[in-house]
Amino acid sequence: MHIPAYAHATIRAALPSMPTSRQVGALDCCLCDEPFGEDRGAVPLGPTPTSGLFGCPTCLRRLVRVARRSRDTRLVQDAERARIEEAVWATECERYLADVTSVREAAEAVTRLADEGTVEPLRISWLHVSLESAYAWAAEDVPEPPESVGSDGGTLKDEALRLNLHMISAREAVAKRLAYHLINQAAPAEPELCAELECPEDCAGRHDTEHIDCGPDVVFEDLREHGVEIERRDGTASHLTTAAPREPEHILSSEDLGTVLAHCGIDADDTDLLVSAAAVGLVAVAWRDGPLETIREAGGGPGDGEVFAQSVDLYRRARAALLAAREDGPEALLAFQAVASDVDLPWAGGSSFTLRGGGEPTEEFRENVDNRVWYTSKVMREQGWRVAVLHRAAPAALTDPTHFGMPGWPSAVASAMERLATLDRSDAPDALADLAVVEAALLEAPDRLGTAALDWIAGRSLFG
Repeated sequence: MHIPAYAHATIRAALPSMPTSRQVGALDCCLCDEPFGEDRGAVPLGPTPTSGLFGCPTCLRRLVRVARRSRDTRLVQDAERARIEEAVWATECERYLADVTSVREAAEAVTRLADEGTVEPLRISWLHVSLESAYAWAAEDVPEPPESVGSDGGTLKDEALRLNLHMISAREAVAKRLAYHLINQAAPAEPELCAELECPEDCAGRHDTEHIDCGPDVVFEDLREHGVEIERRDGTASHLTTAAPREPEHILSSEDLGTVLAHCGIDADDTDLLVSAAAVGLVAVAWRDGPLETIREAGGGPGDGEVFAQSVDLYRRARAALLAAREDGPEALLAFQAVASDVDLPWAGGSSFTLRGGGEPTEEFRENVDNRVWYTSKVMREQGWRVAVLHRAAPAALTDPTHFGMPGWPSAVASAMERLATLDRSDAPDALADLAVVEAALLEAPDRLGTAALDWIAGRSLFG
């Protein structure tokens, strides 16, 4: 007799605390204490099929019905509570986002006024103080989602990040304005600095940032006067010859990335092929490689088939998001980010696995997804859609040339099918019975085969 998992607790609660010898000996039902017979078979309740306690089917069916009714009632109650909590959460989020938007617009205004120089420095200082106060109230008032709601989908984080970026701009503008205001106020009536800067004859002794360049070493010399010694990168203390400025690390060369792709046999001018490779790369760096590896090594981690099925589903989502970003901007990538970082979402291929249910910490995993998508958005915003796509496609071409979505995938499928045809498939899932159907599914949508079939394939290393 099959006993559903939801009835286990109800049955355990009904078991006697002090069973009789007949109950332990499988002579009497431990639930109704009636003797077993031909019409009342003994169903083992553990700890093993031959030892422990035994119940009759009549009692067990009754307890299963009780557990089912209790479960259904609890589900209805949980759904109603979740609906109420979601409505409250949505209201709190709307209020929070409205506050954040207002503070962000205020930060933009303060930045503009400080840059324009039309407002007196003292007033700019008070504007900065009041802005920081408003920011503190907004930043500390972040609503926490209830368990029934789960993740906020990244919306709150994205808006908080936008606010932080505008606050940084406002602080920089105010600091620059006040620093040069103090320098100019302290300058003598006939400043010697004007001669050094080769100022025009009508200069009033007031200077802005572009007029003063102290060089790369003066700040270290000045700090030494205050007892602060900073070790320079070459090991010397506070003395270095001027070095040529280096290109920022985030500046990417589309020519170099295109050369890498061409070396791997991918035409960078083929937009469809390029976006597919970029989607593979985005899934790899944001989702597959990193903290997920640690989660997989744990006892409750996902199997190879589950990871493969989910990576295929995420590839399609990443590809759609990258294409949408070409027209709608980097914000379109948030659609992929929301699914990839959802720890409560059951995985593709018919799997019931969720990252939260795996029992391992997920904070580092979600942070990795958010950071990688954010960096892709940053490159796209600063250097353009094509550079961002090239940036994600090049690593995929080097490390995953035969992954689903890559040009090498059809040849990998052909090789796998040749090996599959020679294997004994008597213990294989039914989905692998028709090889023509299997090949078509692998080429178009491997997750359609289901995680059991993909696990069977992965266990025999058909794809290396």
